[in-house]
Amino acid sequence: MSPTLSEAESKRLLAAHGVPVADEVVAADPAAAVEAAERLGFPVVAKLCGDAIAHKTERGLVRLGLGDGDAVRRAATELLAAARPEDGEVGVLVAPIVAGNRVLIAGLARDPQFGMTVMLGIGGVLAEAIADVAFRLVPIDRVDALEMIEQLRTQALLGPFRGEPAVDQEALIDVLVGLSDTAQARADLVSADLNPLIVHQGRPVAVDALVELDGGAADGGAS
Repeated sequence: MSPTLSEAESKRLLAAHGVPVADEVVAADPAAAVEAAERLGFPVVAKLCGDAIAHKTERGLVRLGLGDGDAVRRAATELLAAARPEDGEVGVLVAPIVAGNRVLIAGLARDPQFGMTVMLGIGGVLAEAIADVAFRLVPIDRVDALEMIEQLRTQALLGPFRGEPAVDQEALIDVLVGLSDTAQARADLVSADLNPLIVHQGRPVAVDALVELDGGAADGGAS
């Protein structure tokens, strides 16, 4: 199995290439988690974070809507207690809640025949039913990224929606080009998932990310 980066490290790598991510802090203990939450502003989400933790939701390692310090302290204590030996070094990732009525997904995946591809699609609960996705081979430029956006069939979700402004196309282009740039900078990158990519006040924000690396490949240059 290829090694993965922690959520925090995945976001840090992608953000260095222009992918917008939410502010967050990885805390070592409950007291530090409370301090981080107070600095970021309530409500917050808390997650157990580590390189070997790829499926947090399935393991119950996410706490949402924490509205005060006591709630954060309890959540952090529970999350750290839920760590397994095989998880290795862990911390509690604390981040503000990012709200939006529209959810997108984006990422990178290596096709065995054609090589690395960039993907954009409609996410959320309707993702599987709609199956509305677009792909392009790396590298892509801003014109390619715009064509990917226009290729999505569910264009109504990209315009003004439920009182929210239309999706900022330039910001979404930044996401896709940033993914492509990351793939070019890292020869050892196998895949990257931004899921969900929440549209907040018209702008896409990656609130979760997972980068998978090829442990046997040469490092193409980390950021």
